[in-house]
Amino acid sequence: MMKRTIVSLLFLALGSYMAWGQSGILEKLQQIKEISDIKKMDIDSFDEYYEFWYEQPIDHSRPEGGKFKQRVLLGHKNKPKAPVIVELQGYNIWSPKAGELAQLLNGNQLTIEHRFFDRSVPQGGIPWEYLTIKQAATDQHEIIQAIRKNIYPEVKWVSTGISKGGQTTIFHRYFYPEDVDVSVPYVAPLNLKYVDPRLAKFLEKAGTSKVGFGKFLFGNDERNTCHWDIKDFQNLCFQKIDSLIPMVEEYAQEKNYTFETVGGIRRAVQLMILEYPFAFWQWGHKCSNIPLAEDGIEAIYTNLMEVSGPSFFEDKNIVQQQPFFYAALTEIGMYDYKVKPFKKYLPDKEDITFVFTMPKGIEQKPFNEQQMKDINRWLQTDAEKMLFIYGGMDPWGATAVDLKENSKCRKYVKADMDHTCRIKHFEEITRQDIIETLKSWLK
Repeated sequence: MMKRTIVSLLFLALGSYMAWGQSGILEKLQQIKEISDIKKMDIDSFDEYYEFWYEQPIDHSRPEGGKFKQRVLLGHKNKPKAPVIVELQGYNIWSPKAGELAQLLNGNQLTIEHRFFDRSVPQGGIPWEYLTIKQAATDQHEIIQAIRKNIYPEVKWVSTGISKGGQTTIFHRYFYPEDVDVSVPYVAPLNLKYVDPRLAKFLEKAGTSKVGFGKFLFGNDERNTCHWDIKDFQNLCFQKIDSLIPMVEEYAQEKNYTFETVGGIRRAVQLMILEYPFAFWQWGHKCSNIPLAEDGIEAIYTNLMEVSGPSFFEDKNIVQQQPFFYAALTEIGMYDYKVKPFKKYLPDKEDITFVFTMPKGIEQKPFNEQQMKDINRWLQTDAEKMLFIYGGMDPWGATAVDLKENSKCRKYVKADMDHTCRIKHFEEITRQDIIETLKSWLK
């Protein structure tokens, strides 16, 4: 009799467990009135996976006004106590797969597309005045609260994001600090000005023997002298620009690229050359691959295209990424191109900003410096359980958060890594410290 009772209880528990995994999530999603167009997907690492659309106000201060639908993904694991990892995208959703934290913490994953990217746009186009970090943070707040209340009320929540997604993670936590228990922004700059001067200072030092980028970090590594190789290569490209233009143009025709926004093919190639050092350090290219004049025009062209290709300045790409550029120009900051070192090759009298990316007919409003200062002050005083990951060779690391005396948060920098830096790239002892810190915060 006792054995039969135990077996019955086991089957009852298993039945409840299977119900949670097989139908409970879908039914609960269907009960949230803002959710529509639920689609089941088959994604590795998760027992259930759904794509759905969440209806949001265009302006959260006037929820009775216009609406738009925002794309959201939910990967569920049949583990009642598994944490929820919220992947906050700074752009469109790149991939439905499990991110690094969902794998490390064996968690569920809620992925939220950023407002006004890809198809998460109101009918009729983007109302630019409502593309703000506060409106986006409120989007995320509404989704998190709905999913927490209806599906995961008793588990821990972790927000995370990469690059602009990392910025988005910071901003969401600033406006809604109680939404999640822990935040892990990756390679997230915090620019305090529209053009933060720390970015230019980084590029002036990167690849020299100055402390921070020389023998202190790399010994006799080739990156100690790379700065001048990059400058020489830029000058070489400007000297050879009349030969490079038809080569880039031929490639552009094959790809159906046009460059009306920037002012034509010559301007596009000029910008490619100016972008070269930032792209070089951001994506970890090798100094030994930088060509010399004697290597010939084909080698020069190939390396320029590999490091700083034309797609960044192409019309369709600029339109696709315009929500990023708009945010950069008005709230989150961007770098510029210094004209002085190459003034004999350029018609410009002032440094070149990204103002050319502004949507047509939209006036650029003043950059909100005070907002960034307020967020910076909060990070140094009141922010809690935020863990920051940076690569020491990433230009965006020049405007990394500075926690000052805030011991309630942690910051880890992998000195020889670029913008692709993740927890997995740290040495074993540091990686274990990061993981143990996260687990202790989630207890």
